[in-house]
Amino acid sequence: MQASPHSASTSRTLRGGRLSTRRSGRASTRCRGIRRYRAAVTLDVRPAGPEQWDDVVAVMGERGDPSRCFCQYFRLRGKQWSDASPAAHRSALRSQVCSDVPPGVLATDDTGTPVGWCAVAPRSAYPRVVASPNWRGGDPDAWVITCFVVPVGHRRQGVAGELLLGAIDFARARGAKQVEACAVDTAGTGSKSSADLYRGPLSVFLAAGFKEVSRTSPQWVLVRRTTRPAR
Repeated sequence: MQASPHSASTSRTLRGGRLSTRRSGRASTRCRGIRRYRAAVTLDVRPAGPEQWDDVVAVMGERGDPSRCFCQYFRLRGKQWSDASPAAHRSALRSQVCSDVPPGVLATDDTGTPVGWCAVAPRSAYPRVVASPNWRGGDPDAWVITCFVVPVGHRRQGVAGELLLGAIDFARARGAKQVEACAVDTAGTGSKSSADLYRGPLSVFLAAGFKEVSRTSPQWVLVRRTTRPAR
């Protein structure tokens, strides 16, 4: 995910209480010490509501972990997770997408093609996060980013970085003062496969202004960013 010195434009609007962020160009800028990635294509990043359900399903795909999990792993524990079928996980995500608080943000390119998903919600929505030692020391009132999904063909184009910025914007618009994640330090894993990076690479979080809070292993890094109140 590399930056280019060309200019870029960004606009944000709140539509019906839902934040929409549109970014274009390919560039990297610095603002108060924060390095911001720009995607290689124009992206529209917005909270995933009922009208985006088909696009969410398209991003999850038909094979691989996302098509079986549907971003329910951190929302369930024990037998609630192990005994549930992929169809049940899909149904649960659909209910969440249709709720008053969307469970994540969706990115589409300038052709309307869905190219990525990022799960973000209050910490209390994720029982597995609350119980996990990897998240020990986290702010109980923070919003938490748990998962990125970028389909094959759209990776290494800056999509994850833009999803992250969109997730931060959404959380801030909903009143979040802190946003946290358990990032993956690839220097500690020695792996860059999508199966290992679904929580998000540490480098992407640091580029977006997150700070390291703690480590429970060489690979898992609790990171946090303070957000400014939405205007």
